[in-house]
Amino acid sequence: MARNVLAQIDSFLAEPKRIFLIDGLGAFLTAFFLVAILTPFSASFGMPVNVLYILSAIAGLLMLYSLGCYFLPIRNWRSNVAAISLANLLYCLLTASLIVYYYSSLTILGALYFTLEISTIMILVYYERQLLSQRTGQ
Repeated sequence: MARNVLAQIDSFLAEPKRIFLIDGLGAFLTAFFLVAILTPFSASFGMPVNVLYILSAIAGLLMLYSLGCYFLPIRNWRSNVAAISLANLLYCLLTASLIVYYYSSLTILGALYFTLEISTIMILVYYERQLLSQRTGQ
């Protein structure tokens, strides 16, 4: 089953620009969850509202960049994949730093949410890096 899922992912990513669609939709979901779910229930998660808004704004910018790369013609997809991969890594580093900084006020639900978010983004970064390393000739 796992091989089948990996084969489907590899097949989908055969077109390099599709990584931007996945990244953009993921960034949209992140921004949406931060604003629509975590912000109104910030006490249940323990992260301050202003921090949630900052994270959602960053996710929104990453979404615009990724979807722009997907829908607009780009000459060098490799540099754009490298840029969004680095931006995703920096977002994860920022989020991890915020987990540490606000650890005393974070709830278990908040720690779980942000840990799952980082894990999901890091899986995407893995595929972005794989894409860059497999297609060096293009």
